[in-house]
Amino acid sequence: MNYIDLHLHLDGAITVDIAKKLAKLQDISLPASTDEKLEKLLTVPADCTDLNDFLKCFELPLTLLQTPEGLSEAVFLVLEEQQKNGVIYCELRYAPQLHTKKDMTQEDAVKAALDGLNRYLTAYNTSEPAASTPFYANLILCCMRGANDAKNRETVKLAEKYIVPTGGVVAIDLAGAEALFPTADYRDIFAEAKNKNIPFTIHAGEADGADSIKKALEFGASRIGHGVRAYEDPELIELLTKKHIPLEMCPTSNRQTHAVEDMSNYPIKKYLDAKIPVTLNTDDPAIEGTTIKNEFEYVKNQYNIADELQKTILLNSVDAAFTTDEIKQNLRKMFLS
Repeated sequence: MNYIDLHLHLDGAITVDIAKKLAKLQDISLPASTDEKLEKLLTVPADCTDLNDFLKCFELPLTLLQTPEGLSEAVFLVLEEQQKNGVIYCELRYAPQLHTKKDMTQEDAVKAALDGLNRYLTAYNTSEPAASTPFYANLILCCMRGANDAKNRETVKLAEKYIVPTGGVVAIDLAGAEALFPTADYRDIFAEAKNKNIPFTIHAGEADGADSIKKALEFGASRIGHGVRAYEDPELIELLTKKHIPLEMCPTSNRQTHAVEDMSNYPIKKYLDAKIPVTLNTDDPAIEGTTIKNEFEYVKNQYNIADELQKTILLNSVDAAFTTDEIKQNLRKMFLS
């Protein structure tokens, strides 16, 4: 089966094998003597209490992503992993400002990620399987909650400079500790993005409630990252349906961060029944110990999401993708054949 992953964080996708390759490439000593110990450092603990606790898991991966060589190779290796897992289209997101702890500027971080993306797409599309199974990928640049305003504005300017229809930077996002730094505080950033015609999605309705989603929609978000808490406001459900706003749902992530305490009440079926264009994604596959295939199997078993409804979710992802109509048409054929 083929899949699409629209909500995938680069620093949350650094597996043990990828971490070891990046460490060797950059002559970095990893703080673990065995794969088992390294995996423990790279994955969320069983006693994770909330999103803020979950975000601590990014500290080690980020140390491996502070040089152009490391960042470029990380993008290459994560895309390779996604393709191996059956993904035929993904949008890999990261915050350039989080990769400036050594000598890189934000622009250096954008160029490095583009290098990794282009190297992988070139290598794959000239390889044997490429003729029968297409693979497409794009980048989303994340602004950060709690960051210096100037850094976020720089990210927006870089998105404007490097944005392309496909095969590169295609949108921006707002990530980070939602409950600590409300979406409402970032109105000006997204007003600027809207004025520059930069598409954007916003993490909302995960650690904070339905009002966070409303604010994201007011700003002009064309998609919502997570959106799991939309059910708290029936009027918002109607609005999401009316405006046909895609939700980038990530069940394993929502369970581990306690965005949803009782997963028997996870609202994916409710949203699908309301005709909200739900999409299914991994968020941080290495940190969570999941794959996109596992996410689909999980919702199938837990919420009786039949094969036909799974196809609907994948077609929703096609429609929601930040890519060209031509690529959407090619992807749609893959799921309708």
